[in-house]
Amino acid sequence: MNIIITGASSGVGFEAVLELCLTNKHNVIALARSEDKLTKLAEIALGLNPEATLYPLVFDIIHDDYHGLQDFIAARFDGKVDILINNAGVLINKPFADTDETDFVEMLQSNYLGHVRMIQAMLPVMTEGSHILNIGSMGGFQGSVKFAGLAAYSASKAALHTLTECLALELTDCKIKVNCLALGSAQTEMLEKAFPGYESPVMAFEMGKYIADFALTGHRFFNGKVLPVAVTTP
Repeated sequence: MNIIITGASSGVGFEAVLELCLTNKHNVIALARSEDKLTKLAEIALGLNPEATLYPLVFDIIHDDYHGLQDFIAARFDGKVDILINNAGVLINKPFADTDETDFVEMLQSNYLGHVRMIQAMLPVMTEGSHILNIGSMGGFQGSVKFAGLAAYSASKAALHTLTECLALELTDCKIKVNCLALGSAQTEMLEKAFPGYESPVMAFEMGKYIADFALTGHRFFNGKVLPVAVTTP
């Protein structure tokens, strides 16, 4: 499988890449903004499996030019992507009264519009049977418990959830499946920022493995679904 995953430098994205690199069945492009963290990712992945095919690339899904990425895919992936995992994202934790418009714009760009750009850039090289997996949040899941300080973050994730449902319908004729995992807590830097002092019963590597497995097989059973993945609140 030719796989692209964004937000690969930390947390569940980092762990999902490691899981995907354990076998020699996949070619993985890991995208993130931090070169140092991507270097660490590559060292660990190749330590676990020296024969893994991993391309760590510094890339900003909001600001960078996608033509270079498309050229790289054409050269390394023969112009074909089987799985796109949209995992990149950031979090702002502020009381609503102190959250200004710039904060909302940042959340929408990082957690929604960046993924829109990535999907639009990858669609020309995704064929029948491909899978787009968006990583959402229980914070944006309709009817879930909400938390103070996360209005901008949760709203941006809700937009990604709705995009998932819309694209699944629109890409039906292309036979490209689109799903979203609305993640609950996993022990990551983002969780610590949102809920200081809270310890999740789910480790980052466990959630990363779940994401990797679902990306590979979930589209056999689901399409257009926003699936809650949570055992606790938060």
